[in-house]
Amino acid sequence: MARPLRTILIVLGIIAVLAAIALWVLTRPDVADFTAEQTSGRVPQLDEPAPQSVPTVDIAKAVGWPNGARPRAAAGLQVAPFATGLSHPRSMLVLPNGDVLVAESNAPKAKPGGIKDWIMGKLMARAGAGVPSANRITILRDADGDGRAEARAPYLTGLNSPFGMALVDDTLYVANTDSVMAFPYVEGAARITARGTRLVTLPATKPNQHWTRDLIASPDGSKLYAAVGSNSNIGENGIETERCVWQKGFPPEFCRAAVLEIDIAKRRWRPFASGLRNPTGLAFLPGSEDLWAIVNERDLLGSDLVPDYMAQVSLGDYFGWPYYYWGGYEDKRVSDSAPADTRQYTKRPEYGLGSHTAPLGISFSQGAALGPRFSNGAFVSLHGSWNRSPPSGYKVVFVRFGGKDRPAEAKPVEVLGGFLNGELEAQGRPVGVRIAGDGALLVADDVGNTVWRVSAAARASGSSGASRPPPSTSR
Repeated sequence: MARPLRTILIVLGIIAVLAAIALWVLTRPDVADFTAEQTSGRVPQLDEPAPQSVPTVDIAKAVGWPNGARPRAAAGLQVAPFATGLSHPRSMLVLPNGDVLVAESNAPKAKPGGIKDWIMGKLMARAGAGVPSANRITILRDADGDGRAEARAPYLTGLNSPFGMALVDDTLYVANTDSVMAFPYVEGAARITARGTRLVTLPATKPNQHWTRDLIASPDGSKLYAAVGSNSNIGENGIETERCVWQKGFPPEFCRAAVLEIDIAKRRWRPFASGLRNPTGLAFLPGSEDLWAIVNERDLLGSDLVPDYMAQVSLGDYFGWPYYYWGGYEDKRVSDSAPADTRQYTKRPEYGLGSHTAPLGISFSQGAALGPRFSNGAFVSLHGSWNRSPPSGYKVVFVRFGGKDRPAEAKPVEVLGGFLNGELEAQGRPVGVRIAGDGALLVADDVGNTVWRVSAAARASGSSGASRPPPSTSR
C-alpha cells in the first residue's frame, strides 16, 4: 500500500504546484511603466507590446457612495446629486424644454457560456456591471429650477439594452443593442405609450461582446450615426462574426467595430468609418459637420497598451482594428492576416485618453456655464479600467481644443474625480455626460446609481464668507 500512497502524494503535489503556477499567472503583477497621463494627449507614450494569454486583473470593487459622499469637483466647481436611486444609468439626452432622459440599461441577458464567459461575468459583477438591465428610459424633470430633479417617470419601457438617443423634430430615436427604434415625441409629455417602429436593424451577432450603441443625428437631421463595437478583442471569435447581414446596395465591409450612417428617409445604413474596436460615444463639434468618436482600444498587450482615444471620423476612414493600432503599429497577433495595403490607409487618432481608461461619454462644452477654463473643448467620462495595474480612469476629464478645431497639446484636465476611495474601491463610475439647459454638466454614474450635476461654485459674499445662491434656472 506504500507505493500507491506515495504515488497519490506525488500526484497531489504536482497538482498543488500547477495550481500555484496558475494562481501566480492569474495574479502576477503587470505594473504599468507609464502613468495614465503619459499615455494620453496628442502624442501618447507607447510601451513595447507585452502579449498576454491571461489579462492583468486589478478591479476596483463597486461599493457605491456612503451616505452624503459625492465626487470631487475641480477648483471653482461644485457637484451635487441631480437624481438618485436610478438603476444602472448610462447615457442621457437633454430635451429642448430642459427635461433629461436617462437610459437605465445593461448588457442583454445571455445564455451561460464556457469557463471564460463565467470568469468574465464574475469579474464584471465585481466591477458593478452584473446587474440586470432595466431596459428603460426614465425622464427627469427639474420644474422649479433648483438643480435637482424632483419629478421622474418611466418614459419608455420594454426596450432591449437601450443606450443612444437622438431627437429629430417630433421623432425620438432610441438605439437598442440590435436596432434603432422611432417613437413619436410630444414636448412635455411624461411618457411615450406608442409601441414605436423599427427604423433599421443593427449588427448584434452573438456573443455581441460590445453591446452599447450610441446614436446621434446629423446637424441637418437627415441622417443618424450609430456606434457599433466589435464582437471580440482582436477577432478571436471569428472574423465572420464581425460582419453583418448586408443590406442591398452596400459594399461587404466590416460593419462591427464601426460607425454606421443611417439614412432616415430610406431606412437603411452604410458603413461610415471602420477599424474602431469599440466606439462608445459620438458627438458633433457645434457649428460644424465634424463627427467625433471616443473609442475603447484592444486588451491583452499589457497595462500600457493600447491608449483609448478620441478621433474625428469621416466617410471612409479606417483606424486599424484589428490589425494595427495608433495609426499603424502592428498587432503581431493578427497583422499577418491583414488585407493588402491595410496599414497604408490606417488613420491615426487625434488624441489619446490613456490606456484602459474606458471612455464612455463625450459632450462638447459649447453651452456650458462652468467658466472660461472649460469653454472650448470636450468633456469625456472615463469609466475606469479593470485590467490595468494601477487602475486608470474613474473620472471625468476636459480635453481642451485649440486651433483648427482640434485638441490642443495639453493633457486632459480632471473635472470630476474621487470615484475611487483610498481602498481602491469604486464608489461610482462615470458614463454619460451632457450639458444641461442651464449650462451645468450632468454626469451619469452607473455604480452610484446617480446623475451628478456639476456647476460653477457659488462666490463668497461679504466679509462673513456667506455664499450667494446660484441664479434661478426656472423657465
